[in-house]
Amino acid sequence: MRWRSGRFTRLTTVTLTLATTISAAVAAAQTLGPAGESRTGGAGEAPTRRTANNGNVILENVPPVPEEIVAALNRYQNVRGASFRAWTRDGNGIYITTRFAEVAQLHRVDFPGGARHQLTFFDEPIGDVADRPGHAELVFSMDEGGNEFYQLYAFDPADARHRLLTDGGRSRNSNPVWSNDGALLAYTSTRRDGRSNDIWLLDYTQSPDGAAARLLVQAPDATLWAPSDFSPNGDRVLVLNYISITDSRIHVADVATGKLERVAGGDDEIGNYSAIMPRFAPDGRGFFLATDHGAEFTRLAYQDFASGERRIITDDISWDVEQLELSRDGRRAAFVVNEDGISRLYLMDPTTFEYEPVDGIPVGVIGGLEFSPDGRRLAMTLNTPSTPSDVFTLELEDGEGRRLTRWTFSEIGGLDPRTFVEPELIHYPTFDTVDGERRMIPAFVYRPRSTGPHPVIINIHGGPESQYRPSFSSTIQLWVAELGAAVIAPNVRGSSGYGRTYVQLDNGRLREDSVKDIGALLDWIATQPDLDERRVAVVGGSYGGYMVLASAVHYSDRLAAAAEIVGISNFVTFLENTEAYRRDLRRPEYGDERDPEMRAFLESISPSNHADRIRVPLLVAQGQNDPRVPVGESEQIVRAVRANGRDVWYMNALNEGHGFRRKENADLYSQILVMFFERYLAAD
Repeated sequence: MRWRSGRFTRLTTVTLTLATTISAAVAAAQTLGPAGESRTGGAGEAPTRRTANNGNVILENVPPVPEEIVAALNRYQNVRGASFRAWTRDGNGIYITTRFAEVAQLHRVDFPGGARHQLTFFDEPIGDVADRPGHAELVFSMDEGGNEFYQLYAFDPADARHRLLTDGGRSRNSNPVWSNDGALLAYTSTRRDGRSNDIWLLDYTQSPDGAAARLLVQAPDATLWAPSDFSPNGDRVLVLNYISITDSRIHVADVATGKLERVAGGDDEIGNYSAIMPRFAPDGRGFFLATDHGAEFTRLAYQDFASGERRIITDDISWDVEQLELSRDGRRAAFVVNEDGISRLYLMDPTTFEYEPVDGIPVGVIGGLEFSPDGRRLAMTLNTPSTPSDVFTLELEDGEGRRLTRWTFSEIGGLDPRTFVEPELIHYPTFDTVDGERRMIPAFVYRPRSTGPHPVIINIHGGPESQYRPSFSSTIQLWVAELGAAVIAPNVRGSSGYGRTYVQLDNGRLREDSVKDIGALLDWIATQPDLDERRVAVVGGSYGGYMVLASAVHYSDRLAAAAEIVGISNFVTFLENTEAYRRDLRRPEYGDERDPEMRAFLESISPSNHADRIRVPLLVAQGQNDPRVPVGESEQIVRAVRANGRDVWYMNALNEGHGFRRKENADLYSQILVMFFERYLAAD
């Protein structure tokens, strides 16, 4: 599969920041506005309203940001990373995405440590990138204002010209995959009816403008259908059908006729086959897949087309296999295992299935694997707890000794990396038991080096089937260094990475059991002498935003503040208003709101229906164009909490979607959160 996504599953485009060295400036800003502006409205009063960022952001009850705060956060807000996207045609250089202005754009790097030559200069960030095998061209995706109606564009790096390949309307086009000879391009599109995730096929040699693309697979439902890989001779396409994180299927589509044959999943073989995109074996007689069928974790396997026989390759690894890449010549393969949140890299012979771990890779999170065109090097994006994402290559020839070479050196805003703290993996007991013992919840804890007791920020991931992993965060380093706060990132039940049973523990009517895991974390905090149980805040985005609101409903007496961005406040209105192409993907997780009994249950646990129990200071942030969690989710919780006489700070970015991708908006949110948390987490 020759594509590299720029969108990770957890919310990574929002920077959340905090500082206390500026408390005097914060206090002044909370009482005095600039000339001609009224004071911030208090509880029960009509909210004050103003705009920022050239009118693209609406702020309600948010104090003006003092210049002292802007200056204090500047270094942390100028950290950037780089992500590998493709090799150049000759294999001597690489393409990356990084941000030098407002959003991430495509760059070329010609040698390790070389200059980053910017190739695209759009107002919107680059999404997927797929390099055309044997050619210099690329295909990338891009949307407008965060609406996620991605369009595909052909791009020539030689002259930086691009042209639209898809319909240009309100359709979502994604997952571009090239055939091995670069003649055919397959991708997922909703262009037929706006709801169905069909697979389209373009003969690029005959129609380089995309006009002759044809429907290859008409999706029979609104679940996700995506092309994964072409057979070596280009006559078949592997297709992944994702229904839920515990139920997916693999099909083979005939390129000439579009006929589908299911080869894995479904019937009595319900399981997760989406941990990696399935790949054809070099000889085309079989394919590689990941499956948790009959096991807790997703294991790498090989399946023969003719016999249907399946061989489990990583039976001795009790963690999820999450990435697989094969070299174009079929000589080498590499895969990554998620070991308690930490990436472990393995090299494999794709013919004998023998594999071995690669030593010397820094502890962190690996992504974006791709072999060079000649198969002699393996590129990757590597993020560690003390360094932002950068691109590395692993030399694979015997004489090179598997040397790891760093290609990009991303800036960290002048910060001293020696001051960064690394997280400690802990496990705390929660309310239920497993085999007679209290269930343990994994969490990563960042502790300040100073003497406590420290205020605490609980950072809750989204998904809900995501997983917090120990990657670099300038946000967390700021919280620890400037506030002296401890940061705890729990992987409550429902998180991926800990087995098939664990990820299903919050489904349907078990939803609030994950909220109880936050209550158990508050219990654990109270037992830690270096943590201050009176000064605890919760923060999260997307589903993590729901968790923040639900925590505020159930634990207002134990929290000091709550901040959420693009969060679900009512499951019924969320399911009714999320984009149609997503709705059937969310119902297996949350429940089907069309069923009267489930609808009643979802209403009973929705925070918007219990706003009277939210008694902590609340900050809500939203993108106006969000197709996943529509703006109405934020609007209704803001109204409901204010109706009960509670003040809410509200930020709505009119040019954003599901999270803040533009630097100026992310920076503003950071500054606002500084004021909010500094006010409510300050010591008595």
